[in-house]
Amino acid sequence: MNNKLFSPRIKKLSWARVEVEGISTPFKDVVLFPGGAREWDWRKTGTRHSPGIQPGDVEELLARGAKIVILSQGVYKRLRVCPETRALLEQNHVPFHVLPTKKAVALYNELCEEQSVGALIHSTC
Repeated sequence: MNNKLFSPRIKKLSWARVEVEGISTPFKDVVLFPGGAREWDWRKTGTRHSPGIQPGDVEELLARGAKIVILSQGVYKRLRVCPETRALLEQNHVPFHVLPTKKAVALYNELCEEQSVGALIHSTC
């Protein structure tokens, strides 16, 4: 029997709206991980467009079993990834991809059925 948790697939992406399989409420920004998803509240970790995604955002993905991480830059690539976040992933030997949102969602959906993948998806700018 396979007890591996898979990350939920993104059904639809539009401006300020991410729909995830198995979850009835859409998200503006979403944290996806093996076994689930939740709203991504930037205020919890101090994430802002600059300096970018904080280590605390990624730590949750790793704690929830992500072996590959997808980081969305936003539709217009305005969201950065701070150097400490990149360093954390590199130090833990976790492959990661930093992509504009549409490409991030496409890669995430490609990987989520076969890999333990986590993602931070920013649906606007």
